Amino acid sequence: MSIRQTREWKIFYEGFWDNNALFRMMLGICSSLAVTNSLKNALAMSLGVIFVTASSSTMISMIRKIIPSRIRMAVFMMVISTFTIVVDQVLKAYYPVISAQMGPYVGLIITNCIVMGRAEAFAITNPVVPSFIDGFAVACGYSFTLMILATVREILGFGTFFDLTLLGTWWEPWVIMVMAPGAFFVLGLYIWLMRSISKES
Repeated sequence: MSIRQTREWKIFYEGFWDNNALFRMMLGICSSLAVTNSLKNALAMSLGVIFVTASSSTMISMIRKIIPSRIRMAVFMMVISTFTIVVDQVLKAYYPVISAQMGPYVGLIITNCIVMGRAEAFAITNPVVPSFIDGFAVACGYSFTLMILATVREILGFGTFFDLTLLGTWWEPWVIMVMAPGAFFVLGLYIWLMRSISKES
């Protein structure tokens, strides 16, 4: 059996592509607009979302049989909050500049529909390993988008790539690219391109 025929691959592919949070389900737009003016910020957010989504999906799957249905949302929030606080504290301790630049958006991972959505749609009804793969894959799909948007916006807006000069002094930065209108413009083009590639209207 090839890797493409395994259940694990199918779960990963569906999470990364078929259930892509941004260009399929239009989730996580606020954070994608806010943190993609810099590749460092986008990378920090991406790693944070991957950690929180994969970890919370795994934990919720582990305790799914003992979670009372009436309070499952509250339990989801507690689990997600715990992992989000870990990410927030690590950034504040080891990367204070990035933490300051990202402001409240790290903490808002708690309310990110992507994380809560995977808990409700998949982890609560599936075993641990598939839940981990699903959470990891969906977060990777989201992160893939963040990094593409951040690459375009940083190069055009600052002429840099991970703060390293890429285009030289001859380049006149497109200031609009690091502002909200530029973020909407790049995101719109990205969604149009990805939906065209996937043959969706």
